[in-house]
Amino acid sequence: MSAPSPVFVAGTGRSGTSQLADILGEHPQIHRIPMETRFIVDPGGLRDLADALTVRCDPIVGEDALRRLSDLLTVRVPGRRDDRGRTVPEVVGERRYRDAVGRLWPQLVACAFDESAPAAGAGHSDWPAGPFEPRSHRRVIPRYFSDRRELLEILRRVVDTMFGGAAADAGKPTWCEKTPFNLLCMDFLWELVPEATIVHIKRHPVAVVASHVDQPWAPPTVDGALAWLRPVYERWLAWKATADLTDRRYVEVRAEDLAADWPEQRRALFELLGVDDFATRSTFQSHRVEHRNDQFDPGTRDFVERALDGVIPAMGYV
Repeated sequence: MSAPSPVFVAGTGRSGTSQLADILGEHPQIHRIPMETRFIVDPGGLRDLADALTVRCDPIVGEDALRRLSDLLTVRVPGRRDDRGRTVPEVVGERRYRDAVGRLWPQLVACAFDESAPAAGAGHSDWPAGPFEPRSHRRVIPRYFSDRRELLEILRRVVDTMFGGAAADAGKPTWCEKTPFNLLCMDFLWELVPEATIVHIKRHPVAVVASHVDQPWAPPTVDGALAWLRPVYERWLAWKATADLTDRRYVEVRAEDLAADWPEQRRALFELLGVDDFATRSTFQSHRVEHRNDQFDPGTRDFVERALDGVIPAMGYV
């Protein structure tokens, strides 16, 4: 088979995205980036920047987008550790990460200047500035990209450097990145990496709600979990209804199906990804997928099903 395409894993969260990404990363040809990198689709990331320097560009919008991206890439991403204590620079290579970020700014900035900053006692012109007060602050004028493809090529090189370099270090020809809300950003991901395969893993929405209420980062009540999840489902379903996937590498799987017949489903999945079958150490198992089925009492389950009465069948469940 030819070299496989890069893979983005997507889902609602608590639908099996982590397990699926682990499995793909155990294949000899696919390197899993072993944590959510977040700088592509998160607020202030590459997706926001692409619009801010093209269709939404003006000096204020562009500068704000550059400032937020700078904060994301130089403070928030390097400062966030996963449950194993790792950071994104560590998992893709710290030197590689620094070099990719450092090369990015000159390609995005038209010019910079120092704007005079008023003293802390502004309004009292006879008060002298204190010895530690900044006399100016740095301003940046962004580049405007009338050809969006030029900007996307610059951003693609960042991804290739980090993810492709990490895959090469692991001796593998391609990579897999998992961030659940890739689900809502598929059009941009294909703009950025046109040959990418996006794998959307689904799980019964009632089980997803049940799992969310047990997570420290999600609302602890059923009402809160529904408020969190319903817009995600509705946005994805609206996108799917109008999306033209004819020439896109898109794979949709159900966690329950993977668990019900793992060897055959694994073979079919790897075939869709353009790689040979491989007996991975990790698997999908029915007892792990279905253990949330009885978490709610009958009244609560009925309430959740009624709240998601249009979503559940649209996702392929009963």
